[in-house]
Amino acid sequence: MTDRATFSNKVVFITGAGSGIGLATAQAFAREGAQLVLVGRKENPLQEAAASISKEGHLAPLVIANCDVADETHVKTALKQVFEKFGRLDIAFNNAGMVGALGALAEVESKDYQRLMQVNVDGVFFSMKHEIPLMLKTLEKFGREAGSGGQCRIINTSSCAGLLGFTGSFAYVASKFAVNGLTKSAALDYAQAGIAINAVAPGPVETPLVNQFASGEAHKQELLKTVPMRHYGVPEDIAELVLGLCSPKMKFMTGTVVSADGGQTAGY
Repeated sequence: MTDRATFSNKVVFITGAGSGIGLATAQAFAREGAQLVLVGRKENPLQEAAASISKEGHLAPLVIANCDVADETHVKTALKQVFEKFGRLDIAFNNAGMVGALGALAEVESKDYQRLMQVNVDGVFFSMKHEIPLMLKTLEKFGREAGSGGQCRIINTSSCAGLLGFTGSFAYVASKFAVNGLTKSAALDYAQAGIAINAVAPGPVETPLVNQFASGEAHKQELLKTVPMRHYGVPEDIAELVLGLCSPKMKFMTGTVVSADGGQTAGY
């Protein structure tokens, strides 16, 4: 979908980079020559990811651990560190998220609902709020050759749950509908500024997050019945989609939510 020169020395900021989709996407960008910034709450997985990327001969990533995207100060400080070190920000993959507050609406604790919304919605808002000014500076400094295809790119992780609805997970569904709204509105605000903003909406993918959502093998099999392809995706499937959306060949796409779900949304 891309060639190695496409992302050569482009600075790519990835939240939730220590596992699952974030890690697979980081590895894919590294193979394409990007300068990675790996962001997350837990240091060990991030350091392990950075070490494996460096060992393969790619540019050594910058690791920013102990970063809770639900805390605006954490996000602002992380992005300030990126710009001070590299002087640019070309691509951001706002991937950090959580599953929680499971159950019927009236049965869920308010604090659990609030925490989920803070991570999944506020985290995307805080990230874009502080990424966009740095991208505008990047475009001003380097011209429209910055980023990819004359644009800087932001990709937010939504979910097929943001296109449908599922019983017992109203908070997660609501949070991903909100991510879609943030994506579309921000894309309109910055369409003429050289920043393309899109979202990916994965279906069931073999990640720690999905394993948390589908507790137990019986639940996983029930969830699988909603996928016409009758198999789970893997993180690399979504990584390829993210890289594709950041490709220069996608220069006319912004404000779009793209699903990769084995036909799940088509089947409803």
